[in-house]
Amino acid sequence: MNRREALTSVALLLGGTLIGSEMFLSGCTNADKKIGTAGINFSPEDISFLDEVGDTIIPATDTPGAKDAKIGDFMHTIVRDCYEKENQQIFVDGMVKLNDASIKMNGKSFLESSPAERKTLLIALDKEQKDYTANKKPSDPAHYFRMMKELTIWGYFTSEPGATKALRYVAVPGRYEGCIPYKKGDKAWAT
Repeated sequence: MNRREALTSVALLLGGTLIGSEMFLSGCTNADKKIGTAGINFSPEDISFLDEVGDTIIPATDTPGAKDAKIGDFMHTIVRDCYEKENQQIFVDGMVKLNDASIKMNGKSFLESSPAERKTLLIALDKEQKDYTANKKPSDPAHYFRMMKELTIWGYFTSEPGATKALRYVAVPGRYEGCIPYKKGDKAWAT
């Protein structure tokens, strides 16, 4: 191999690395026509609404709640960048349906409802989504509240407050131990 061939190979390798890294760094964002950000850009009020929904699902106790994990921002990012357009629409419509269900049940919007009223509403919606999921056909769309609940749990337990305060976390784990004694009431491991 002469110097010219070596430089050409290095240039191709470097170019492939740069293009590959761009694809890696862009994460879920996809130029595919089924996935996109067209029209899916939540307002600060929408993100605050999702924070409150998440905080009703995982409230702050002796550990931080979902709002402390900025769950509304997490949901916004995943819905905008990773959901297919049909699921994006289900999620956005679901925000409206959740608020409408609150008005129907409590006579006021979700944000105006008390924490107890919010909890009662979300328990009813969770039962509704479980019944829907148990009876749905594979071609039927997902239930909006299931999406919200799954994103809340995923976002919370992968966030810093969720992983370090709600779970046991060791930044640099030691040796592998396949069987660790568990005492009732111990936190689960994040690492």
